[in-house]
Amino acid sequence: MQQSEEEKRAFFGSLHTLRQRIKEGTFGEILDDWRWILGYSKRHKMAVIFYTLLGIFSTSFALAASVAGKYLIDIITGYETSKLGLLIAILLGSAAFSLFFSNLINRISAKLSIDINNDIQADIFDQIIDVDWKAINGYSSGDLLNRFNSDVNTVSKNAISWLPSIIISVYNFIVTFALIWHYNKVMSLLAFASAPVMLLMSRFLIRKQRDYARKVKETGSEMMGFEVETFYNFDTIKSFGVMENYGKKLRRWQQKLKKISLDYNMFTIKTNVFLSVLGMIVQYAAFGYCLFLLWGHQITYGTMTLFLEQRVRLANAFNSVIGIVPSFLTSSVSAHRIRELIELPRERHLPETRELEPLADGGLEVRMEGLSFSYVEEKRVITGSGFRAAPGEIVALVGPSGEGKTTMIRLILGLVQPDSGIAVLRSRDGTEVPMNAESRCFFSYVPQGNAILSGTVAENLRMVREDATDEDIIEALKLACAWDFVSKLPDGINSKVGERGRGFSEGQAQRIAIARAILRDAPILLLDEATSALDVATERQVLRNIIRQRPNKTCIVTTHRPTVLNLCQRVYRVMDTRVTELSEEESSRMSMDF
Repeated sequence: MQQSEEEKRAFFGSLHTLRQRIKEGTFGEILDDWRWILGYSKRHKMAVIFYTLLGIFSTSFALAASVAGKYLIDIITGYETSKLGLLIAILLGSAAFSLFFSNLINRISAKLSIDINNDIQADIFDQIIDVDWKAINGYSSGDLLNRFNSDVNTVSKNAISWLPSIIISVYNFIVTFALIWHYNKVMSLLAFASAPVMLLMSRFLIRKQRDYARKVKETGSEMMGFEVETFYNFDTIKSFGVMENYGKKLRRWQQKLKKISLDYNMFTIKTNVFLSVLGMIVQYAAFGYCLFLLWGHQITYGTMTLFLEQRVRLANAFNSVIGIVPSFLTSSVSAHRIRELIELPRERHLPETRELEPLADGGLEVRMEGLSFSYVEEKRVITGSGFRAAPGEIVALVGPSGEGKTTMIRLILGLVQPDSGIAVLRSRDGTEVPMNAESRCFFSYVPQGNAILSGTVAENLRMVREDATDEDIIEALKLACAWDFVSKLPDGINSKVGERGRGFSEGQAQRIAIARAILRDAPILLLDEATSALDVATERQVLRNIIRQRPNKTCIVTTHRPTVLNLCQRVYRVMDTRVTELSEEESSRMSMDF
């Protein structure tokens, strides 16, 4: 009873929401969301039709079993003795068919739900990966994961079940109501005795329920944020010796969530007590009416059993019908959240980038002129600047933190596009292509910080070249001065690596990341503070190995290390939104200042 009453509350609240949407003129958005959902359903339309037919057959057999049971009871109680064997056969056969079809439906529904979930997830994953960097960074990682998992799961379930559920539920409701109406009209109406009360209470119940649910979700999200942040900064918290303080904070969050949850629980208990009493009144009224008819010999025992059984069945059918509207709204909300990601602007893809592929062996130059960029309007990060890195050179980007070095890296990789000016790759014959998503195939990138993923050492390297042999991987590790410690691991290159490179020092993790870039062997190498954890001798040896591997390689580094500056052909400083090339004297003085 509790579940059905909650479904009724959700139904009437959803009707109120639909009325509001129609008034606000946003109902069309819901229909657009459902058109998008049904687009996935069409891929499996034959299975959906089969699923619907199975549901109708299952309902029909269940009703036939109930009617057969009625006549069987009448036979046993002496009202009719003919066709006993036939009725038993019909009863058992209907029950068997109903059981078979219900489980078959469950199996088909599960398979289709998984297929559609995988279809939607795969599509969304591909599109999220290809979304413009600035657009996707407006969403937190937690929000993206929630949409990618929870919302996709909601949509996938309803994409298959929603339309069949409407048909099956309405069919079930109509035939059950018709069956009771056939025997007694008053009895068929008793099942709806609680509906007017529910309608009057719906606005109050839904408003209170939403308020409590919102508070619980908001507090739960804040608590989860605290937990994620704590575990992410686990080493820092332990290093400062403030574990006890964080334990106290956790308990305060627990108490806050406990209070809100218990308040919500008490409201739910009071509501369910009232609704349960209302349901019991309707149930006893129906039972009393059946006894009255039985006392007056107006019905048989079998008919009374059929009435009571079908009253419950009719109530469940009614709950299924009214449960469709909340499901309709919930799915549209989830679909809308998914579509927000899908409709974000895509990265820039220029097919002409392929023209550089046969020219890449000769080396590629990174050239920027008159470059200006801002993340937010009227707040420049880079203004009217130029930059150049040619094949066979090591070029440095230096400057204080927060001045724009990372932005320059993003511009070079084509993750963001300049507001004005040019940022191009140029081959030796003068062919130029603007930086875009396709041009990243010409880069080997070693990002700042720990860039090692969980898996094995070999898997970390093969992420940039799936066909690399073990010999290729070992050679790259040697060039990155990483083979000396990897070779000593129990399983060599097949040794497991913990999350975020756990089990390796920062210097070892950096060398593995550099080995990965070397294995990719792209014409341009981009090192973002990638040698900061290496000693001077190892750093110089790694850079020499890289240049020796491919003499016409273009190498760009962001660094604070004077030893790197001494190896550079040119040094650019990023400061006050300007990127300026330093003279040899300025570069020497800067390396001495370091």
